[in-house]
Amino acid sequence: MENGDIIQSPSPLRKIITVASIAAGIQFGWALQLSLLTPYVQTLGVPHTWAAFIWLCGPISGLLVQPIVGYNSDRCTSRFGRRRPFIAAGTTFVSIAVFLIGFAKDIGHHAGDSLERPTKPRAVAIFVVGFWILDVANNMLQGPCRALLADLSANDHKKMRTANGWFSFFMAVGNVLGYAAGSYSHLYKIFPWTRTKACDVYCANLKSCFTIDIIILLVVTVTAVTTVKEDPIAKKVQEEDTKAPSPFVGEIVSAFKTLKKPMWILLLVTCLNWIAWFPFLLFDTDWMGTEVYGGKVKGSAHEQKIYGDGVRAGALGLMINSMVLGLTSLALETVGRLIGGVKNLWGIVNFILCACLASTVLITKIAEAWRQHNGPDLVHPPLNVKGSALAVFGLLGIPLAVTFSIPFALASIYCSSAGGGQGLSLGVLNMSIVIPQMLVSVISGPLDAAFGGGNLPAFVLGSIAAAISALLAFLALPNPPKQISLSPGMGGGH
Repeated sequence: MENGDIIQSPSPLRKIITVASIAAGIQFGWALQLSLLTPYVQTLGVPHTWAAFIWLCGPISGLLVQPIVGYNSDRCTSRFGRRRPFIAAGTTFVSIAVFLIGFAKDIGHHAGDSLERPTKPRAVAIFVVGFWILDVANNMLQGPCRALLADLSANDHKKMRTANGWFSFFMAVGNVLGYAAGSYSHLYKIFPWTRTKACDVYCANLKSCFTIDIIILLVVTVTAVTTVKEDPIAKKVQEEDTKAPSPFVGEIVSAFKTLKKPMWILLLVTCLNWIAWFPFLLFDTDWMGTEVYGGKVKGSAHEQKIYGDGVRAGALGLMINSMVLGLTSLALETVGRLIGGVKNLWGIVNFILCACLASTVLITKIAEAWRQHNGPDLVHPPLNVKGSALAVFGLLGIPLAVTFSIPFALASIYCSSAGGGQGLSLGVLNMSIVIPQMLVSVISGPLDAAFGGGNLPAFVLGSIAAAISALLAFLALPNPPKQISLSPGMGGGH
């Protein structure tokens, strides 16, 4: 472990679960972003093109914020510990951001926005500021949480994998709660004060959802930071680092120069993995509405209704996906042992990801053939087509559980074996996640247009990337070093 890492034995599982539960609060907010904020942006009058630029905030903030926060949390000498000050600060900023987003219409109206005009510039400005703060704060919160889990695991590889499995489980819990809250159209009745002159029912529902998000996040974070203690690192560590290069440019470059071969392979597999994932995560519900159901966003009223029905079916698929994700997360450690290690597990599930993305082409072609056979009057596709599409959503929960846990556990293990700082290593790993997201965001539109439109070209690209990442995981990614003997103090646990 890095100089200054003072935890000598793994913490009890209850403490690891307490910290991992913060993921539920984080992911609740992410699920609300995916399910509610895009339509909300349109009610503010933001053009679709500009909305796409707003969504780039997530990858950009992940690229910049997590390495910087990780670097500084490795070296923080606060008497409250290294990670907890950043976790507390991230939670505070998330709460502020959520307030700004939810009350953007009200604040804009009081600042002079007209209720009659479709575009509300002041509300848009408040929303954009809140949205960027939210993404920055979420990245500021998630990195130290995972680093704290690695600290609590104290270089016990099994504990690291278990900790990240629990983090993935609570991400699934947050997803389920977020999608459920976002799909319930009468939530505002619980908080009647959310409906105002400037804020209609949809806006009031969003405010209500974010109010619940703040409550959940505050409860789990306060519980974690007050019950899971950290010992502050010695001041001499900070003094030894005064001659270090600048936190972002110099230290990140230095981190990349000192990466060992296993970490480079991990970054490559993770990068390809997210090239595979991101097209589906971006366009999954649109695929259901357009290709599976045959609706159109800007078609006739009937076509728009069919599209909406498909999107809601996609939301059901996301709920199923989150449930499978949660159950799978708890079984990863056991399954990994049975099949010979986490590299084999990652390779197998990446082939599942490849097959699922490729199957979207077959499902789409069957749906199109059924519509051609039944004439121009659009109705819902038959049960076997809808069932197959929902099965794809469900099966994808298995590789998603691995994607949310195994790469982070391996980064912590490789980093501790090489003597690196957990925060910085996880920040470097995050760069191999956000750069592919930015790449896919840029090329997916032109790629789809070059092959006649639709979502399938990007899905096929993802399937190919998943197959390559699976082969690399099997053939090139080394299994973590075995811990033949552990110190007596590392027998802690339940």
